[in-house]
Amino acid sequence: MDLSLTRPELLQFTVDQLNHFFPDSRPALPDEMQRAFDQSLERLEFCFARVRNPYFHKEGAPRFNHLNSDQYAMYLYTLSRVLHENGGDPSLCEKIFYMNKTLHGLDCFFSVQLPDVFLFMHPLGTVLGKAEYGNYFFVSQNCTVGDNFDGEYPRLGEGVALYAGASVIGACDIGDNCEVGADASLYKRKVESGRMVFGKHPHNESRPVSTDVKTKHFR
Repeated sequence: MDLSLTRPELLQFTVDQLNHFFPDSRPALPDEMQRAFDQSLERLEFCFARVRNPYFHKEGAPRFNHLNSDQYAMYLYTLSRVLHENGGDPSLCEKIFYMNKTLHGLDCFFSVQLPDVFLFMHPLGTVLGKAEYGNYFFVSQNCTVGDNFDGEYPRLGEGVALYAGASVIGACDIGDNCEVGADASLYKRKVESGRMVFGKHPHNESRPVSTDVKTKHFR
């Protein structure tokens, strides 16, 4: 994968950021992050290679620019997630999550498992809570996914796109190749595959999607 910084520079950049934001007695160290850092770049390369957006590519190869805030938000989420999976220091996972929230206004905790292929597109104000997320997941700004404090969580199929201001709450079951339109709110709703849903709960309406959602945003 083509990088805007060398691997050692990117790792040190991340460590320096963390220690600037959180100047406590337990500084982040490159050595404790190296393994998760390497694994995160492998996951991002796999993901970015399947993103259609031209900013994610350079001369046909996946491209990660640390100054592209959407890409950097995806990187920080992935790094915190991999550290969590590897049994890393919980406080370090929390710092990375917190820094991502501070830099990008994105709330996606490291215990949330996003799919192998996903795309954040201007995710300011977006909250991604516990849910089952299918592959080729697209999300834009000010979206919300999660439960209604009743222990029931959404299931999103493959190739689901959430556009600005969309919310999916509670025991929703969203099929494959679906779009949740701008400012739409879904609550405990089942949506058949290949539909675009719009409107506010409980007055949702839907129609067939006009183009394949997965190929609109992904390769």
